[in-house]
Amino acid sequence: MNTEQEIEHVNCLIIGSGPAGYTAAIYAARADLKPVLYTGMEMGGQLTQTTDVDNFPGYPNGILGPEMMEDFRKQAERFGTQIRFGYVSSVDFSALPHKVVIDDIKTITADTVIIATGAKAKWLGLPSEQQYNGFGVSACAVCDGFFFKEKDVAIVGAGDTAAEEATYLAKLCKKVYMLVRRDEFRASKAMVHRVLNTPNIEVLYNTETLEILGDGKTVNGVKVLNNTTQQERTLNVDGFFVAIGHKPNTDIFKGWLDMDETGYLKTILGTSKTNVEGVFACGDVQDNQYRQAITAAGSGCMAALDAERYLAAKHDTVNA
Repeated sequence: MNTEQEIEHVNCLIIGSGPAGYTAAIYAARADLKPVLYTGMEMGGQLTQTTDVDNFPGYPNGILGPEMMEDFRKQAERFGTQIRFGYVSSVDFSALPHKVVIDDIKTITADTVIIATGAKAKWLGLPSEQQYNGFGVSACAVCDGFFFKEKDVAIVGAGDTAAEEATYLAKLCKKVYMLVRRDEFRASKAMVHRVLNTPNIEVLYNTETLEILGDGKTVNGVKVLNNTTQQERTLNVDGFFVAIGHKPNTDIFKGWLDMDETGYLKTILGTSKTNVEGVFACGDVQDNQYRQAITAAGSGCMAALDAERYLAAKHDTVNA
């Protein structure tokens, strides 16, 4: 392979292909930035692991997650986005244009980089958890709680997110079992108070999940262990929610971009701008609060507009 093939320059490079990346691509392409988008190893992001999406505006009858992401992809391509399968192996943001290495073999130089690499839910690591993921097992109560109206569910976790999701589920479900591994919460006192004052939440302390039970199609129970008494019991539930945290996909940006203590990229309030000129972040990679497809898409729009304005200002300065 010669040097011409190994190095390519682009106006706007988008890394990631979830709702944020594809929305950024739609806006960037319409602004004639001629974006190139690399999908990462999970084309379509977390939504490709989701079955029914009922809360995204514009789909009155709901839509399957993979189908929705296919719609996003087609729309981005329709306006001229080049969509390529590949992953970013390293970056160099020390000078303009920025350098991004793809699949360890190809270098892209880019005037602007939009990072939309998302985050992954942390799982317990049980085979049954993966078997029923999307069929009664979920890592997002706000996304999927509606499907368990008037049913019994369990949620595992002890932090603020778990407490918040448990109280959210309690408004919809008949009964919520909250499984806490230790003898106390990690959540703030206010959130613990809210959980303990919600009558249909039963907190099971010192409790670990052994196996999620089902009929081969959907969840119908969870086997748990009290790690103090070693007593096992089965809870009859139709849904099992995991709320033990998320890990943003930001390892390759360490040392280049400002992050919080858990690895989420920091952006300047009200914008998608990072601490590096010409580098923008959108979607779950910089959002540890909302983590919804609709908010990710909105921030993807912001990133494309920020990139467009950044390039326009650079052009004006050069021609001044």
